[in-house]
This record gives sequence, structure tokens and C-alpha cells, in this order.
Amino acid sequence: MLITHDTRCSLDTVVDLVNTAPDSAAGPEGADGLATVPALAEFVGKHEISDVGVLAERDLAAVRAVRAQFAQVFAAPDPHSAATVINDLVAAAGTTPRLTDHDGYDWHVHYFAPGASVADHLAADCGMALAFFVVAGEQERLRRCEAPDCRFAFVDLSRNRSRRYCDSRTCGNRLHVAAYRARRKEAAG
Repeated sequence: MLITHDTRCSLDTVVDLVNTAPDSAAGPEGADGLATVPALAEFVGKHEISDVGVLAERDLAAVRAVRAQFAQVFAAPDPHSAATVINDLVAAAGTTPRLTDHDGYDWHVHYFAPGASVADHLAADCGMALAFFVVAGEQERLRRCEAPDCRFAFVDLSRNRSRRYCDSRTCGNRLHVAAYRARRKEAAG
């Protein structure tokens, strides 16, 4: 599956957005990674989300609502369910596809209308990135980490769709080490 630069950026953004939710493994148990407007501003800056204006409490509430809908896409049991949520997100954002070549990037498509709120920006661009996966029959690549103590979302871009953990160096390695120690203990015992 060919993934353009802007689609990849949108996928990274939606994954990071979903992972800010209190039910993910982000931060202390139950902590919301988007608890304040400054946290939202930091998220916007980190992901170089352009043309969003001054952020306020209403933006924070709207982005949290969009985040919850994106989490539903990652939890969707089938493409039809995922498509329903994505269609609702993209339609509510007032999607207006347009070509742009801002900030030194080559031509790419933005799906949000000029002057759109940060929530509509995320819903449109990230929603379309997820839509491409559903259209390509690749919705199963939108996953949650299989580590029992982690609920991070990720997009499995492995060739054979075999990725099981959000990060093999942390979650995957931790489980492999625990399994190794259990086998050693059983063999010794």
C-alpha cells in the first residue's frame, strides 16, 4: 500500500491523538494527555498542524470528542463500522479538499476548509487517512497493542501485518523477557 507523506503524517497524528486518552498507556494511570489548552497547543506544535489560530477551551473539548471517535475506529470490529464513524467525522468537519504546497512540502491535499477549527482539521485530514485504509481493505492494520498493560493504538505497516505491539523495544521486549523468565523458573523448579 502506497502511503504518501501527508497521509503518513496524518496517521502519526491520529495515533498520537488516540494515545493521549486516559484509557491508553500514556502517562500515569488515568491521566489525560490533553488535559489543558497548553497541552493541546503542545500537541498542535509537535505535529505541525497548520492554520488553527488561537486555541481555547472549546477547541480542547472538540478535539477530545474527535479523539473519542477516532478511538472507535481503532476498536471497530469490521470495515462497515469503521466507515460509519469515519464518514460521520469527515462530514461533520465540512471537508473541502484542496491542493497546497506550504512550509516547504511538495503538493499535497488538505481536506479541511480554510479557517477550520483544530478539531475539524484533525477530523478531516486524519479521517481521510484512516478512510484510505478502509478503502484499501487494510482496516485490520489499525490496532491496539497486545501487551496486557498497554492500550496504545498503532498502525501496523509491516509487510505481513504481523506487528503485535506498539513498540517492540518496550512492550514486546518486556513480554518476551517475562516469558523467558517464567520458562527458566519452571525449568529450575
